[in-house]
Amino acid sequence: MNNMYFNEEHEVFRKSFRDFLQKEVTPYINEWEETGKIDRSIWKKFGEMGYFGLNYPEEYGGLELDIFYTIIFLEELQKINSGGFAAAMWAHAYLAMTHVSHEGDDRIKTEYLTPSILGEKIGCLCITEPFAGSDVAGIKTTAVKKGDTYVLNGSKTFITNGVYSDYLVVAAKTDVEAKNKGISIFIVDRATKGISATKLNKLGWRASDTGEIAFDNVVIPAQNLMGEEGKGFPYIMSHFALERLVMGVNAHARAEYALDYAINYISERKAFGKTLDKFQALRHKIAELASEVEMCKEFNYSIAKRLSEGQYIVKEASMSKLLSTKMADKVIYECLQLLGGYGYMEDYPMARLLRDSRLGPIGGGTSEILKEIIAKIVIDKKEYKPSTS
Repeated sequence: MNNMYFNEEHEVFRKSFRDFLQKEVTPYINEWEETGKIDRSIWKKFGEMGYFGLNYPEEYGGLELDIFYTIIFLEELQKINSGGFAAAMWAHAYLAMTHVSHEGDDRIKTEYLTPSILGEKIGCLCITEPFAGSDVAGIKTTAVKKGDTYVLNGSKTFITNGVYSDYLVVAAKTDVEAKNKGISIFIVDRATKGISATKLNKLGWRASDTGEIAFDNVVIPAQNLMGEEGKGFPYIMSHFALERLVMGVNAHARAEYALDYAINYISERKAFGKTLDKFQALRHKIAELASEVEMCKEFNYSIAKRLSEGQYIVKEASMSKLLSTKMADKVIYECLQLLGGYGYMEDYPMARLLRDSRLGPIGGGTSEILKEIIAKIVIDKKEYKPSTS
């Protein structure tokens, strides 16, 4: 383990979290993958253990621990072989809750952040729309102010926790003429009249509920606006760095898991009188893959440290997601090959890993969009600046 980033307390936490997952989650993963619904009780168990509050203020029930506890949380979630379960947990803790913590006022934090930390309320972040994915400025959902309320109309899609969550953090246009300067962020109770959700049928991430959500004249209190009206775009952009780093860390962790599994497999499987790990072609393949995993992992740790020091890492986080997710797809594809016919069997972990990993270069900003963002920074010398609020 890299002692430059992790100390003894981190390792104690890693072991206890790993044990918790083995006891409370792993036995039920196949069932949740089949049904597409995670038992609500597990959220409470995560909350009781403090796992949703690692990086949140003590004032609202959090633990205010350093970023490497979050890194451990993400890594270990990837090693129980359910990208869907992992996504449900981190989308709650690092997408929805991030906005509640940063843009919510004291009332909103008390009503939503504290129960989210306790696992009593589940959140989802609603930005992507049927005709506006990576292009956030192109969203069409509107929030029209009427007296002391806003009326929401529009739709969102590909929303993790979009069906079973208790509240929604919604990006909507409060000024349709102002392009990205007309976006605002709201918190919306699931029980509010006019909200409907449809569960989507996915290639991977089968355990999580990914939804398409419709808002039909949804009336919400004006006080459910988070932060300032019209500041939604910079709020979203400022949190994208964390989301992209999360997905980069997830990628190196699942690649590491696949590689460890494949190494163990070829050390036991025999062909022509010797174990597969004695064949040079396979040994060198493993050496190459392990090197790529390690390069991404070290880069991700270094930018996590910079993020924790308050640096604005939009370029580096975009690079992390771009290269780590590409690497994970490659490593898992090659590891499946190392298992031969067994790699293609659903009883072995690699088939699910391959399906789950494929979402990496798509979700949270496609690789194509990330390349353009990086090109603007590197070639055009564009400077992205953090939100001032």
